[in-house]
Amino acid sequence: MSKFNRPDARAAVSSPVKTKSRASGRTYEGAPGHARDAKSELFLLAVANMVSEDTFYERAKDRDDRFTSLIHKLAVEDADWTARLLGWLRNGAHMRSASLVGAAEYVKARLNAAGTRERRTHEAGEGPGAAAFGGDSLAYRTTTNRRVIDSVLQRADEPGEMLAYWTSKYGRNIPKPVKRGVADAVGRLYTERNLLKYDTDSKGFRFGDVVDLVHPVAGSHSEAWREWQGELFRYALDRRHNRGTVPNPDLLPMLAYNLAFLESAGENPECLLDTDALKRAGLTWENALSLAGSKVDKKALWEAMIPSMGYMALLRNLRNFDQAGVSDEVAEQVAARLADPEQVEKSRQFPFRFLAAYNAAPSLRWSWALEKALNASLSNVPTLPGRTLILVDRSGSMFGAISQRSGLNRADSAAIFGTALAIRAASADLVEFGTSHRPVRFSAGSSVLSTLKEFTSMGGTNTAEAVRANYRRHDRVVIVTDEQAWSGYHGADPLGQVPANVPVYTWNLAGHQYGHGPSGESQRHTFGGLTDAAFRMIPLLEVGQNATWPF
Repeated sequence: MSKFNRPDARAAVSSPVKTKSRASGRTYEGAPGHARDAKSELFLLAVANMVSEDTFYERAKDRDDRFTSLIHKLAVEDADWTARLLGWLRNGAHMRSASLVGAAEYVKARLNAAGTRERRTHEAGEGPGAAAFGGDSLAYRTTTNRRVIDSVLQRADEPGEMLAYWTSKYGRNIPKPVKRGVADAVGRLYTERNLLKYDTDSKGFRFGDVVDLVHPVAGSHSEAWREWQGELFRYALDRRHNRGTVPNPDLLPMLAYNLAFLESAGENPECLLDTDALKRAGLTWENALSLAGSKVDKKALWEAMIPSMGYMALLRNLRNFDQAGVSDEVAEQVAARLADPEQVEKSRQFPFRFLAAYNAAPSLRWSWALEKALNASLSNVPTLPGRTLILVDRSGSMFGAISQRSGLNRADSAAIFGTALAIRAASADLVEFGTSHRPVRFSAGSSVLSTLKEFTSMGGTNTAEAVRANYRRHDRVVIVTDEQAWSGYHGADPLGQVPANVPVYTWNLAGHQYGHGPSGESQRHTFGGLTDAAFRMIPLLEVGQNATWPF
């Protein structure tokens, strides 16, 4: 009889999120909790942390303090790994606030550590050079700090956000790596259109304030660019200090035209219906609506603005388009843009944004476009062979809002991901669970958005009972959850009821400190985040390849 070459033999593989094999704490609901190593804990927290937002179990301050402590630890212990995480967090995971805060704290931790090393070296009577404490000196790798700051600033209002965060926490003494990283980003991001969109009185740090503090170098591309951007910086300063300067129409044509257009619109609001003029003036849809007031027909105004509106603006205003009665022809143009996979990828929208738009504007003329857009945003969801059990956590803790502005919660995100995985799988059982559990009806040709209507609220978090009652010799189990399980079915390990040779994939959507089971090896793996990027690890693990960090 063969001892090793058996049908259930699987390659020993590992994944990057690792926990201790034995429970070392408790989940918030009292079940045995598995502590993660520092990198794993930071990764899962970072990809779910909206910053300054409470979760069901964790206050915002406690959550932010835990995030900061982990950044401080790993910025010193493994600076390169942490730098790569932060860059990916902004550009791959689309986490804006977490990456910005993480970058600032990364620099703070490294500068603090450099100062400590320098003091120790001086006290030991050694010289001040980098060689005094090794070639990997924190003090002498300021270019890394600068690059990390630059890497997380990807929108024109974010240089001001970075300075506002730093000064509010650490005062107005801004270190050079932060200034230079912000200056690098300013050179990339400050344009006439962005000044009109983001340089408003509602901001504590205006464009002019940022220029004044970091002294960016204009025009790295060409002499013409240098002249144009230098003039833009000068105008931003004059605008900030109310000097009454008029933009040079030869160098800043959009800003000059914008002033003239605003004056014309005040006298003749009908000019707001000129699509080309709106675009030439760089007028945002918010500005145009404010200028129009009740003087211009809303249907005509929306139809004039729509061609120059960005993807997110279109997504947010579908109900307004319906209420204004925009024509079917214009609606078809909007729907085509929403459904375009390239536009979806460029927009960096979380999948749950499309559900929010669908809930806000349930008109049939948007539903198919939003379904296609949602599917495009879930491009990493694989087609899994064999039989898959998918358990979606719909307990009370999952219904806390992801952020105060989103209007959606982790329960809805879990349902989106679980449903998409189920629909694409060769054969899947989709189950929602909480205190109890129930199957969710769907078919291979089902719409993700319509299937989401089948989900309910299920109370507590009896993960172990849901696994016990629904596992039927499946080839794999996927659990989408916040991992805050009850103490289990008669005290059982939630994952212990699945044979050790059958892989269990936990997708964590909250990033709490303790997980409901081991992870990293032995067919137990944890992923995380509010995008579908983690799904691409499943096929790797199942063909016997180790999965690595996504950055």
